[in-house]
Amino acid sequence: MRRAVAPLLAVTVALVLADSAVVTLALPDILRHLDASVAQVAWVLIAFNLVLGLTAVPAAVVFARSQPRVVSAAGIAVFAGSSAWCAVAQSIEVLIAARCLQALGGALALVGCLELLVAVYGERRGVAAWVTAGVVGTAIGPFAGGVLTEVFSWQAIFVVQVPFAALAVPAALAVAATPDLTPDRHRPALRPNLTLALLSAALTAALFLLVLLLVEGWRQSPGVAALTVSVVPVAALAARPLARLLRPSHEVEVASGCFLIAGGLAGLAILPSADLVWTIPPQALIGLGLGLTVDQLTSRAMEMRLPRVRHAAWTISARHVGVVVGLMILTPVFTADLQDAQVPAQEAITSLVLDAELLPEDKISIAEALGGELSQQQGRVPDLSHAFATADLPSEERPAAARLERDLDAQLERAATWAFRDSFLIGAGLALLALLTVVWPHRRKTP
Repeated sequence: MRRAVAPLLAVTVALVLADSAVVTLALPDILRHLDASVAQVAWVLIAFNLVLGLTAVPAAVVFARSQPRVVSAAGIAVFAGSSAWCAVAQSIEVLIAARCLQALGGALALVGCLELLVAVYGERRGVAAWVTAGVVGTAIGPFAGGVLTEVFSWQAIFVVQVPFAALAVPAALAVAATPDLTPDRHRPALRPNLTLALLSAALTAALFLLVLLLVEGWRQSPGVAALTVSVVPVAALAARPLARLLRPSHEVEVASGCFLIAGGLAGLAILPSADLVWTIPPQALIGLGLGLTVDQLTSRAMEMRLPRVRHAAWTISARHVGVVVGLMILTPVFTADLQDAQVPAQEAITSLVLDAELLPEDKISIAEALGGELSQQQGRVPDLSHAFATADLPSEERPAAARLERDLDAQLERAATWAFRDSFLIGAGLALLALLTVVWPHRRKTP
């Protein structure tokens, strides 16, 4: 019976960690549906990761004094209820509040599921199942969110989580596990947790900014963007068999992963055009790096450290505080770069309108409509299609107007690609800092 319910506990771990980025592809839809700004909608991500990062260690302390299955079930129930609240939120403020509560339940669920999985499978296999579920959840989050948004709506992201979490509540209660009363014998593993935090900050550029570039900058649908970013989880899953084949040392494996992530983010910074195919090789490098690093660093941070749940909580905290740091660094950078790109983009738009094969009065009409769209969409990559859809043009000028619209879209794509460049390079720099923490010589202990 206990082994039958264990997969539900692993799925819960994957769901909670997927939620750190699952809404990424839905952010443009949330932005429009809830009439929010880019800065506000970023808090849908920041709030969840911040609360999860800050409450993971206190949640582990609670477990040291409570029945693991009861607190686990309570955390999963809170996660399920707040997921339903997210789905029915009608304002950005309510959605952010629901995400905070969702993260609080998620913190209790994560540390609790570790103890329950160990009770079911034993120490080694239980920890491995917990770590693997977390890596899979982190990797597939944006892809799953994009598919659900495209097929249904952004609310579906949260709706589908409710039944899985609801089923996990009785599953948690079915596992008898005693509280881990082991004294806190070890300090947190500083180096692997620091590396985890820096890598998580770097990966924010791939899991958050790339999605915004695809959907907001290049005007791809959430479904197409989800298919595009599926390269990351596929490559992450391929990394483990590759590592088993090559059998590198722990340090070489993690260092290689950090270098691959840095290289992939640098590749995203120098995309030659808005063709989706150019994003595939950099994403493959990032996915391989993710698969080579996160589980290894998590395992190393927990290895031989007791109590187990406390040190697992430190890894959760490091990862999600790292995500918050990444968002706090990168969001103002790309927002400012988008703002800076508006003036040259508007100048290019003016030049294209003047050169269009349209009658002067029609040029003036379209220019006024475009000006209105640009002023209404300050701070984001503008969608100019409405200006052309509402233009009253004679049929003989429609082909020229269509060409102008295509030229304007291409210009905006180039401006958006350029505006995200600095943020991707900063992400690459964060990954290189993570690499430095791996290769920096260890201090030798004096006898």
